[in-house]
Formats: sequence, structure tokens, C-alpha cells
Amino acid sequence: MNDYDVRVTKVRGEHVWHSHADTEEFFLVLDGSFTVTVRDGEHERDITLGVGDTLVVPRGVEHRPRSQDGASILMFEPSGTLTTGDYADEVPAHIDSTAGHVLADSDET
Repeated sequence: MNDYDVRVTKVRGEHVWHSHADTEEFFLVLDGSFTVTVRDGEHERDITLGVGDTLVVPRGVEHRPRSQDGASILMFEPSGTLTTGDYADEVPAHIDSTAGHVLADSDET
């Protein structure tokens, strides 16, 4: 949509610390509970979201999303934005570092 990806994803566990230098990141919680820890220098702050809550992480802000029990979220990001942003180390196996997945065509209605 207008050079943005609209992503619906299920998350569980802890993501990696990362930032996006050139874009903000929008989250809307559809199901479950979702926490984003933001870091400003040495100070960290948890922002916990429930169903219907939204959060915009400003560009360049280091953050780490997580959900202990699992959550479904909707995100808007410019097309091609990696889910791991500027993270440069080896990505843990439970994290899908991607710029999104194209939905498969389906004959079901």
C-alpha cells in the first residue's frame, strides 16, 4: 500500500535489540499481550500493549519487542524494511529476519 507493507504476524518470545534509522515502526496488538522495551542511552523502559493498543517507535530508537505468551500484531513499515533493522550479529533461530512474506494465492473464499 503506497510503498508500505501491511504485516500481520504472530510473535512469541524475545526479539533482538535493533533500530530503524530511516523509518518509524507502527504496532497494533490484535490478540494477546506485547511488550516493547525502548532504550535511550543506558536507560530502558518497557511499554506493554494489550488488544487494541498501538505504539509508534520513532526512527533511530533502539527497541526490543517480546511476548512471553504470544501475540498477534499488525505492523506498517516501508516496503523492504527488515524486521531486525540494523541488527548485525547472528540472528537467533526463532526469529524470522525478513522484509515480509507474500501471501500465497488461495482458491478459498
